[in-house]
Amino acid sequence: MTDAQRLPETDLLTGIKSIADAMGITKRQAYHLHESGDLPTFKMGGKVYARRSTLAKHFAEQEAAAARAARDA
Repeated sequence: MTDAQRLPETDLLTGIKSIADAMGITKRQAYHLHESGDLPTFKMGGKVYARRSTLAKHFAEQEAAAARAARDA
């Protein structure tokens, strides 16, 4: 059994690649979303971080806003 199999999945995503992989997008797309402020990320020591839980909440809010806009149209 490897260390990765023993450790529980963490809420914290470290680095653009991890964030991109979790979202199913390219690193370039994730970096663009980070730089434009369209993704709830933060930097520490030059590295970009995000929380899975924060991303899930962000996307749920975006989905709800899109549903409201479609309903009101």
